[in-house]
Amino acid sequence: MKRTDITELFPDATKEQIDKIMSINGADVNAIKTELDTLRQQLAQNNKGEELQQAQMQISQLQTQLDGMKAAETIRLTREKVAADKKIPVNLLTGETEEACAKQADEILAFSKSIGYPTVRDGGEVHTTPKINTKDKFIDWADKVLS
Repeated sequence: MKRTDITELFPDATKEQIDKIMSINGADVNAIKTELDTLRQQLAQNNKGEELQQAQMQISQLQTQLDGMKAAETIRLTREKVAADKKIPVNLLTGETEEACAKQADEILAFSKSIGYPTVRDGGEVHTTPKINTKDKFIDWADKVLS
């Protein structure tokens, strides 16, 4: 509010009356400004609290991710160690502990020994000449299948 506003509303008002009105108005405005400043400070503190809470939530989520990655890496290293020790492919192991992987590896090795090697038609000997060449084998096969 300005002095001219008061003069327009009350043309007969004296300077002392206008000063009194301005003083009362100033006190009201200052009280409202103080209350507004207090509310702004409270809002800033609340926002900081919310920001802190969000940051703590993000930290918690990231810690969970990190823990999962560490666990996965430990399992991977364990499987690689057992696979190298037992001389089997690492992708055959699914255990999560060294004991479980070692047990799986032993079972895989026992199974592979029980099966043995498959029989090969030409005998499977290294550095030998087959008794029949590929062309003749194909002709024999074609005669059997196509006849």
